[in-house]
Amino acid sequence: MSSEEIAKAAKDAFEGSRLIPSSERVAALESIRHQLELQKAEILAANAEDLKAAQIEVDAGRMSDSMLKRLDLGRGDKWEAMLQGISDVAALPDPTGIVTYATELDDGLELYRVSCPIGVLLVIFEARPEVVVNIAALAIKSGNAAILKGGKESGATAALLARAISAGLARTALPARYIQAVQTRTEVAALLACDRYIDLVIPRGSNALVQSIQRSTRIPVMGHADGVCAVFLDAAADKATAVRVAVDSKIDYPSACNAAENLVVHEAVLHTVWPAVAAALLAAGVRLLCDPPSLAALSALAPPPANLATHLAPAAPSDYDTEHLALVLSVATVPSLAAGVQFINAHSSHHTDSIVTEDAAAASAFCRAVDSAGTFINASTRFADGFRYGFGTEVGISTGRIHARGPVGLEGLVIYKYMMKSAGPSGHIVGEFGSGKKQFKHQRINATAVPF
Repeated sequence: MSSEEIAKAAKDAFEGSRLIPSSERVAALESIRHQLELQKAEILAANAEDLKAAQIEVDAGRMSDSMLKRLDLGRGDKWEAMLQGISDVAALPDPTGIVTYATELDDGLELYRVSCPIGVLLVIFEARPEVVVNIAALAIKSGNAAILKGGKESGATAALLARAISAGLARTALPARYIQAVQTRTEVAALLACDRYIDLVIPRGSNALVQSIQRSTRIPVMGHADGVCAVFLDAAADKATAVRVAVDSKIDYPSACNAAENLVVHEAVLHTVWPAVAAALLAAGVRLLCDPPSLAALSALAPPPANLATHLAPAAPSDYDTEHLALVLSVATVPSLAAGVQFINAHSSHHTDSIVTEDAAAASAFCRAVDSAGTFINASTRFADGFRYGFGTEVGISTGRIHARGPVGLEGLVIYKYMMKSAGPSGHIVGEFGSGKKQFKHQRINATAVPF
């Protein structure tokens, strides 16, 4: 099929699914999970082949170790977490058909704002093969059709996952083309021109990928480019809390977009809290790129960490705008909370930023003044995740100012429409309203579902 035919088939599948009940979408997710369990050995074997090819690229210096780790579907509990994500999404309430506003305009004339699916999603992502399943689950549950394009690095794995999804769907009432996968950049380039059929593009990947897509399409794009997150050590930071939050934000999964890349230190804690945090980070193998004040404050570390000479270096201005995706952290010193907020807003990618403080006023000011999708108090930036938020899984992180922001789960994949019903004997017409005529009532109605 051509790209236009794929896009049209997706739109036809979406339109053909509009009256299928939510229970069938849940049944489809259960069927897909079962099919994935049946094909586990085959899929992990394909993943092993992808990993072998990727290791060659790493050895040649063409791929990072962090990218290689993202490819491994058998790493830790990733496979089970992927399957559990399907069940978690299936168990969530249906996000469609929910009334968010209702009013009586006139006797017998009612207006409802009702959540509904967006339509056809084109989701383009790099590396992590489980994203195929995550997005398919969210799309199905929220009533959206989807076209998926994974990175070439996980091509064999993604292809088998897509086939398993199709096999699972074949046993349900959903249209066969409800979830489709494409393999090449050429197909993606053509799909980006299909604004007649595709309603939203969601890119997940590097800054270069997101910016390229934004420049290449008239279709609305939702996503984030970088994950430059910060932890701010306030003047009222508790030392033990600062160590826990800063270390976890950096080392839990350094290649994730919600890992901290900048540590901003209030000058009041340069010689108290900061040395303890630095020692803990160095002990965890983190390389610290420091500005002069934070660098000088570490000269008194006793005993000096064994890796002090190799893991401590001056920071360059560009380091504070860099998504390291590794055990590297840029450190800056600021004279006040206001300066810290200003620094973060200037260098953050507006993903997630956290303050460590025991001062309630400082915490409140930080959360309101930092212009990011997530602002945390005494909590690791790594909590910024759809699964951890209770969304089941996520389609991505949005740092924009459109209808969805932060981890995008089911609620981020629905929009709304207005439904109006006249119960008047002859219907209602606008010409009956105005000066010297009938006046609108605009009386709110308590409703959670449309009564028709």
